[in-house]
Amino acid sequence: MVERYEPDRAIMHPSINVLGTELQTCSNEPKTGWYRDGCCNTDENDRGSHTVCCVVTDDFLEYARQQGNDLITPAPQFSFPGLKAGDSWCVCARTWLAAVNIGKGCPVDLEATHEEALSIISLEVLEAHAV
Repeated sequence: MVERYEPDRAIMHPSINVLGTELQTCSNEPKTGWYRDGCCNTDENDRGSHTVCCVVTDDFLEYARQQGNDLITPAPQFSFPGLKAGDSWCVCARTWLAAVNIGKGCPVDLEATHEEALSIISLEVLEAHAV
């Protein structure tokens, strides 16, 4: 009998936000998140740490596009409608922090931002940009 090798599946980190309470939904319209479950849930395979729930602005979207992450253009093959200012989206913690550092950060929903973001961004910086 031949055994099939199946790599270990990633285990989702507990759904806890940066305030230490239950992680809230970031967006279902459009559906966001590493797991596309509407929340900024994450696991060890999420190398970009899509853990910061932002209310995106035009400045932030343009910054992300200039960095090679076009969140504006629809990609129907991935069921991605494209984002516009005012949409909420789970963004990469490092991208968000880099945008903040050059004055292009966007507001953050702390209750919907995963606690794993704290490994990259201090709570004080997140709080300074809270909605």
